[in-house]
Amino acid sequence: MQAFVFPGQGAQFTGMGKDLYESRDESRELFEQANEILGFRITDVMFEGSDEDLKQTRVTQPAIFLHSVILARRIPDYKPDMVAGHSLGEFSALVANGTLSFEDGLTLVYKRALAMQKACELAPSAMAAIIGLEDEVVEEVCESIDQVVVPANYNSPGQVVISGSMDGIDEAVARLTEKGAKRAIKLPVGGAFHSPLMEPARDELETAIRETPFNEPVCPVYQNVTALASADADVIRKNLVLQLASPVRWTQTVKNMIKDGATSFTEVGPGKVLQGLIKKVDRGMTTQSA
Repeated sequence: MQAFVFPGQGAQFTGMGKDLYESRDESRELFEQANEILGFRITDVMFEGSDEDLKQTRVTQPAIFLHSVILARRIPDYKPDMVAGHSLGEFSALVANGTLSFEDGLTLVYKRALAMQKACELAPSAMAAIIGLEDEVVEEVCESIDQVVVPANYNSPGQVVISGSMDGIDEAVARLTEKGAKRAIKLPVGGAFHSPLMEPARDELETAIRETPFNEPVCPVYQNVTALASADADVIRKNLVLQLASPVRWTQTVKNMIKDGATSFTEVGPGKVLQGLIKKVDRGMTTQSA
């Protein structure tokens, strides 16, 4: 069975999507439609902007979404048996399996990006990658700290990203290093994604999600919040609302997709980060870029 997976924030690069724009009329039309929906020429930032320009959440998220969704439309005989996306990538996956229209998906992604940026400005917060410890150890240390600090991304066995207040993250990094983490490093991100500090953004996004039509998908999506397959539009909607302030269970998602019959994974979007994570879950799994 063919699984298609879609990357999240961090996969952006200067010049992304330019080849797609220049090589096919249909792709160019979608990019131009996106410029109109967003109210600014995101294509200019994607094709010519600096790394700094592309790092702005309001740019990064729609840029990666566009690259992924437009690339998916160019895959010959595109018939996914299952899809999943990492954080932001879940929105790309939901367009790729027909749950959301291109226009609605992009509009939600942009609203999500703006809401997250606003939430980040409310309180200083951070994220850190913890490498080389069991998930349970990371969870126990986070629970023992009297600050907001939680596991945010279960990326692969032995790699968990934590998220929380500045003080909470600093304390957790120190304690997890003492516990034997190979690496415990703060990440260059705008704030504490997938933590309770994103609740204001979640509340804002919930209204938009509830007002957006969700269609019956052509194949199941494995969602970040549960790591389980769903083809029910109401369940998908509910999990998407919860996603922003809940952990991304990527390790568990990949394991469940393999258990349910995935024989190969195609990463659709910029970069190869997800292929690396999938190989850490199952070294023998076939992975490729779209």
